[in-house]
Amino acid sequence: MQSKRFSVEQIVSAIKQQEAGLSIADISRKMGIAEGTFYAWKKKYAGLESDQVRELKQLREENEKLKRIVADLTLDKVMLQDLNTRKF
Repeated sequence: MQSKRFSVEQIVSAIKQQEAGLSIADISRKMGIAEGTFYAWKKKYAGLESDQVRELKQLREENEKLKRIVADLTLDKVMLQDLNTRKF
């Protein structure tokens, strides 16, 4: 089955349609997604506007990048401490 990528605006729009009274079955049928996908989107994006979702996504990506940097620096520190304790 081919996966579809939906923009943040489309996801938020679908959630807003459900909040306005449209049934989840109708929304998922119209978008071509499973109802479980809609519930996952709702759990993740409920109550947010599209610009807030974009900002959240950017912050998560930046956080992942910073965690990788910290992990690399920690590994370097451990290696240098190990070399220092061996005393050539």
